[in-house]
Amino acid sequence: MSNRLVMLFTGQFADLPLEELAKKAKGWGFDGLELACWGDHVDVDKGANDKAYAQGRVKLLADNGLKVKAISHHLAGQLVCDLNNDSRSDGFAPPQYAGNAEAKRKWAIETMKNAARTAANMGIDVVNGFTGSSIWHLIYSFPPVSPEMIDEGFQFFADTWNPILDVFDECGVKFALEVHPTEIAFDTITAKRALAALDNRKAFGFNFDPSHLLWQMVDPAKFVRTFADRIYHVHMKDAALTLDGESGILASYLNFGSYGRGWDFRSVGRGDVDFEAIIRALNDINYTGPLSVEWEDAAMNREFGAAESCQFVKDLDFSKSDRVFDEAFSK
Repeated sequence: MSNRLVMLFTGQFADLPLEELAKKAKGWGFDGLELACWGDHVDVDKGANDKAYAQGRVKLLADNGLKVKAISHHLAGQLVCDLNNDSRSDGFAPPQYAGNAEAKRKWAIETMKNAARTAANMGIDVVNGFTGSSIWHLIYSFPPVSPEMIDEGFQFFADTWNPILDVFDECGVKFALEVHPTEIAFDTITAKRALAALDNRKAFGFNFDPSHLLWQMVDPAKFVRTFADRIYHVHMKDAALTLDGESGILASYLNFGSYGRGWDFRSVGRGDVDFEAIIRALNDINYTGPLSVEWEDAAMNREFGAAESCQFVKDLDFSKSDRVFDEAFSK
């Protein structure tokens, strides 16, 4: 029996109406849903000003025996600090902003503020998402990248996100960045730097997702312990290194699911992530929040994968001991 609520992140199921997905998720065994802020799952621009709508999302889930502890606005968050200088992210914002980098950014900043307001109206205190990054394209230092260029990127992140986080503070809600390539923080060192750029304000923490750390060869359990007071939410997501002597971890421009990639996402429990080590680390830091399955596996039926992943997490999770086992010997 799981020690924590086992949720399903709805981002990969956003093509399904929420009412339909809720019924399926209950049947798969989930305790609740982490609602994506796209599709029809939750409209944060509406929910910020319409408490009845926000509460209606909660009630819809409750009517299906499900809870909600977090919402996730990844796509909009990406636009806040991204360069937004090509068409890849046009679909993340309303169509009238396509091709206009600063219009997309301005919209994203306001809708991220509305995500905090909607969360408060729903009675929850965590919004997950991305930050984007103005310096990700500088990751490989050729042509040469000066330290000042990187400093400017972190300063731009702080200048852009602090006003958003002010609204989060006003609402009593925390923002949890999913540490991830293309974000301002993608590993332990950059996560520390992101916190420092914000003067370690409490409104900003992390949505821990081991899959993005694994293929970079960053230890996920060590990341949990390093940021013990900043793990605001947890994604259960798996990945596998598939290096074969030809492929590399930069994935060779091959799409997910393509044979020959150096790494790929896998259904939970079918990759290389050591989830037991993660549960032990979460127990060490006294994390009591949900374990939210983010299901991605290009080679597997998603409904089979979601149901199997739910059971895997429920079987895996265990509570922290209240004693050392050999204390019983003296009784």
